[in-house]
Amino acid sequence: MPIVETGYEHIILNEKKVPIIAGTKMKVIEIILDKIAYGWSPEELQYQHPHLTLGQIYSALAYYSDHQEKLDQEIETQLKQLDQMKKEAKPSPLIVRLKAKKLI
Repeated sequence: MPIVETGYEHIILNEKKVPIIAGTKMKVIEIILDKIAYGWSPEELQYQHPHLTLGQIYSALAYYSDHQEKLDQEIETQLKQLDQMKKEAKPSPLIVRLKAKKLI
């Protein structure tokens, strides 16, 4: 798997040019989404992701700060794709049965 160094000590780009935390499979965008969704501090992010060091968290936050426009566009694209998938998804058989029994 080709890797590209980024100038951020703990951040690399994978073969698809997605920034990830070195030595993990954790995408920078996943840390950022947690920060946005829950308002977590770097220390809380580290507490919630104990396999990451505080240095890795700060590197992810620094990378996001320097590439915010691009990463925000990626978040928006992913949200649109998710909405489209929800619209196209058929209800599960369990949901159909529960609705038929008026349980939901």
